[in-house]
Amino acid sequence: MARLPHGKSPMSKLYRPSIALLLLVPALFACGPAEQKAAPPKPLDPSALAVVVKDAGVSRQRLARSIDQLFTDEAAGETRALLVMRGGRIIAERYGEGFDRGTRHLGWSMSKSVTGVMIGMLVGDGRLRLDESAPVPAWQRPGDPRGEITLRELLQMRSGLRHIEDAEIPPKADTVRMLLLEGRDDMASYAEAQPLATPPGSKFVYSSATTVILADLAARALTESTDPAVRRQVVGNYLRTRLFDQIGMAGARAEFDAAGTFIGSSMLHATARDWAEFGEFLRNDGMVKGARLVPQGWISFMRAPSPRNPGYGAQIWLNRKQVDGGAGLWPGKAPADIFAAVGHLGQYVVVSPKAGLTMVRLGKSDADQRDALRARLLDVLKAGGGV
Repeated sequence: MARLPHGKSPMSKLYRPSIALLLLVPALFACGPAEQKAAPPKPLDPSALAVVVKDAGVSRQRLARSIDQLFTDEAAGETRALLVMRGGRIIAERYGEGFDRGTRHLGWSMSKSVTGVMIGMLVGDGRLRLDESAPVPAWQRPGDPRGEITLRELLQMRSGLRHIEDAEIPPKADTVRMLLLEGRDDMASYAEAQPLATPPGSKFVYSSATTVILADLAARALTESTDPAVRRQVVGNYLRTRLFDQIGMAGARAEFDAAGTFIGSSMLHATARDWAEFGEFLRNDGMVKGARLVPQGWISFMRAPSPRNPGYGAQIWLNRKQVDGGAGLWPGKAPADIFAAVGHLGQYVVVSPKAGLTMVRLGKSDADQRDALRARLLDVLKAGGGV
């Protein structure tokens, strides 16, 4: 074949355009998907959209979608009720199959926050004192170091008592032994019999037994009787007339043990709307229609970080890092003023004070589903304007 000058083949002119096109192929593929707009989300089912009021004050579609994802995400467990209040009114409310607004849900450890409020009312009544020795008769014997434990330290989970909340072998946990085994008939006596593990006030240890001690102190402040029936009646009436009826928790029901002690650590049943009213009561600093039900500053005290754990206050969880490195709420991802009553299996009453928002989630999420649940709840908070 004849050769062109500079050793070029006549076929090179034919190949050159093809080679150029081949070199452009990766660029063409790279540009295509990146420049395409993301596919729009699937339209919401009308029933999913209907759970959000039309004048919610936020994007109705976004809030309804975040709620729908919470209910349908199996990784987050089973959500049975979700309610969002903003500015004092319900803007979203949804229930799982078999549940409705009249269903009472066990609050588990959300009950602790109710007990914390009850103690505040008794302090306001002058029946208990925050910084004096907790009046547990068994601790008042001369030389008993537990006599140094104060009511403040009990409320902030730093009593120093030897309490084990969880254990790999459940029967070794004080919570199980107190609620279900040898302590079940007289839970306060079981909790109060434990020795000190650390000096009072020196260490944060989350403990359901501690809150049962607080419930026992409430009963002792209200009556000198040891008759279980009297204790049940007096404490039940106090909760009903001084708190539940005042704030609108009409469906709330407290459980008592055989000794007549309110199981204030775990056993308060209430509807989603009841729990929302409790959250609103906390958001409004313990005020209802201009009336103050707890002493001035008590809710602020509950929301103030415990000296031994910035992520916990007084019977309530705070949106700050936990002393033990636990997940907590959403530190760094949501405002630090957010706080919550939190219960076993993923019960939440979340309050965002600056946003004027209260959110209630009730359901069943196991430990391995809790991270996904928190992520979904954060999405609802954001969509509801709470973040």
